[in-house]
Amino acid sequence: MNNEQGQNYLSMKTVTVHELKEMIDNKEDFQLIDVREPYEIEICTLGALSIPLAEIPSRTDEISKDKKVVVHCRSGARSGNAIGFLEQQFGYTNLYNLTGGILAWASEIDPEMESY
Repeated sequence: MNNEQGQNYLSMKTVTVHELKEMIDNKEDFQLIDVREPYEIEICTLGALSIPLAEIPSRTDEISKDKKVVVHCRSGARSGNAIGFLEQQFGYTNLYNLTGGILAWASEIDPEMESY
């Protein structure tokens, strides 16, 4: 990752797993998107809309521009790349990266969740 990408990543909006759990518990209106591969989702899932990273450019019509969208992957790197791409190429302003990804969820929220 070059410095320019790193700076974009640092300015990205984020949500912690605790904030996400609160959003779910409060039944907030938001969209959750998982950019991991299907085989990864078979291991563990948060029940998000599955749009693998490589499919993001062709499936932007499925990503809301009207409400908060939380994007996650395993650790936060791929979702960060997806958000950077969507913000730069499609002008999204409502995207939040799940800090630590599903690994943080398994570690901090649901220790029973299988992780990899």
